Amino acid sequence: MTTIVIVDDRAINRSIFEKLALAVDASVKVHCFASPVDALEYMESSVPDLIITDYSMPEMDGADLTQKVRALEHCSDVPIVVITVFTDRSFRIRALEAGATDFLQSPVDHNEFVSRARNLLALREEQNAVKRHARFLEQELVNVEQQSKEALRDSREQLAQVIDSVPAMITTSTRDGLCAFSNAAWARFLDSTTAELVGEDTYGKFDKFTRERNRRLDRKVFITGRALPPYEIEQRNHAGDIFHFIVTKSPLLDVDGNTTHVVTTATNISDRKRAEAHLLHIAHHDALTGLPNRTMLGERIDEEIFQCRNSGRSFALHFIDLDRFKSINDALGHRTGDRLLEVLAERLLRCVDGSDLVARLGGDEFAILQTDLKSSEEALRFAQHLVSVVEEPFHISGRELQTSASVGITKYPEDGLNSEELLRCADMAMYQSKADGGNTFHLFSTKMDHHVKETVALEAELRNAIEHDQLELFYQPQIDLRTQEIVGAEALLRWNRPDYGVVAPNVFLGTAEEVGLILPIGEWVIFAACQQAKKWLDLGVATPRIAVNISPTQFRKQNVPQLLKDALVSCSLPPDKLEIEITENIVLHGSEATVRDLREIREMGIAVSIDDFGTGYSSLAYLSRYSVDCLKIDRCFTRDMMTDPNNTVIIKAIVGLGKSLDLSIIAEGVETREQAEYLTDAGCEMAQGYLFGKPVPADDFLRLLEEQAANLQGNGQQRALVGAEFEL
Repeated sequence: MTTIVIVDDRAINRSIFEKLALAVDASVKVHCFASPVDALEYMESSVPDLIITDYSMPEMDGADLTQKVRALEHCSDVPIVVITVFTDRSFRIRALEAGATDFLQSPVDHNEFVSRARNLLALREEQNAVKRHARFLEQELVNVEQQSKEALRDSREQLAQVIDSVPAMITTSTRDGLCAFSNAAWARFLDSTTAELVGEDTYGKFDKFTRERNRRLDRKVFITGRALPPYEIEQRNHAGDIFHFIVTKSPLLDVDGNTTHVVTTATNISDRKRAEAHLLHIAHHDALTGLPNRTMLGERIDEEIFQCRNSGRSFALHFIDLDRFKSINDALGHRTGDRLLEVLAERLLRCVDGSDLVARLGGDEFAILQTDLKSSEEALRFAQHLVSVVEEPFHISGRELQTSASVGITKYPEDGLNSEELLRCADMAMYQSKADGGNTFHLFSTKMDHHVKETVALEAELRNAIEHDQLELFYQPQIDLRTQEIVGAEALLRWNRPDYGVVAPNVFLGTAEEVGLILPIGEWVIFAACQQAKKWLDLGVATPRIAVNISPTQFRKQNVPQLLKDALVSCSLPPDKLEIEITENIVLHGSEATVRDLREIREMGIAVSIDDFGTGYSSLAYLSRYSVDCLKIDRCFTRDMMTDPNNTVIIKAIVGLGKSLDLSIIAEGVETREQAEYLTDAGCEMAQGYLFGKPVPADDFLRLLEEQAANLQGNGQQRALVGAEFEL
């Protein structure tokens, strides 16, 4: 059983360190103490394998506790790790002088904690093995003194062979500082032989600093007669290569208990140090660019905040997000996109100097910590420079690629007092730059925070609206321009918002799209429209065809044909009663998957129309690629067609195009008789707008249909209703 003692006056820290300690090994048993005094009382009768202690505690600090532990003979060489938030070297030196083995910086990196603990426990086991060997040596030396010189010489040779088999460098030193024994590992490190080392200055082949340190520590062992706690060193060999060792120094006693020699044992931990450094690098750096990651950026920001509190300085944080980067990945592949990110990382590094930090947060998001800020203008100039740097062409695999950046800026201490707040504010400022079209920068303001809070509140209300049936469909009449009869209806989404009344979709659909609620709202609309059509059928009313507007997001993220099929089946509605409306963007930029989806939808018997036709990049090419049934003239053309000759030309062109392709044409936004007459003369078949009626609830629209059916029956006429539609 391996025992770890944790000493910290804060309960939350003890809980965290206990969980981390238990993760080190299945055999670990943890004892936690809030009081250093209680911990010392426990260790008077028990010997732990590892001690983890906080530096700053009310009863005694970590250095004092370490010194008292070292005073316990059976705990003199137990590894002790001191955790401290202080970066001042004086605290570490004080703890070192008290006998600390290692340090961890607070807040503690969990991976580093586990790695360090495992290393020290493994070294503790090796240290115990060496001590067992040392005790064996001591006993053998006592026996050798009682034998003849020849037997003594033979025994020493045998012991040397035993010690040479130990995976550590071992030497013994006399009071005069001369080498009395050296194993082969020690000799190899010094590029010498054991015979050449014996009788010479034990540390003569080391540099002056190493010699003086070892002599001073040896003297301490001779004076106290006690082993020193293990400590880490970095040492170069004869070839100049750097190695890391855990060193122990123990007394070698004669039969009377007097210290005759000091045994120095150095265990090579270089491989473990390299592995530990590699793990730490992975935990704090981005794998693609090698830049610091979000974790390291947060730690660096908190360090900068600590320094700025003492100095009164300020700093800025720049949040950088590429514009249109997804299109580069989609068109050219992720390998090209990754290479662009690598080149961008190199550019950003050239923009900074001194203590500034460039980090990659993930995807196409980067951040730059601009330290020692003199003014807001300095931060704005730097952000402008970043926008210009990103805008320069990228030459990747023989291609010239162009992108831009949206940058958000936040400052300490004005915008936040910790890394989390500053990153959040910088992110909001960046999204403001996105909202302005990208390729620009914005300094954070409290208005942005207010907007985000409003969005969060509206999102919660929308989710509640979906769950509690607060959404409703209104219907606006569509008429045949020749007969002036109702031939369909456009269904318009409304929200019965508590405390606000009936709300139009322009108030909330933007937020719904932003927070991902457009999908459940779109599904609700499809099923509600189908259910209403089925109700009209069941009432014996000549039911119009319901056209449901499908957003581009639904085509990207949902199986639209299956969704429509499920709605028809659940409502038992014939497919010829359903129509979908799509925007020009869907057909213009649609993938092969979109082509297949639309083909499948038409094969099911569902009609397809293009809404707001003429406002995008209208093209015969996509009309020939996508089979559609109807074109809708956008209200922006009908609104000014009596005063703007360009609009009349466009309307005539759309009507002519529809006739040539055998497509139905509907004009939206008709408000005057003059507009209706002009559209009729131009050959437009159907229209809707306030001239013919405002949107009304389903029951009111049903009465309009029933009145028209009664009038038609009275006149001996039977005209089928040919169209109704839904629009978000």
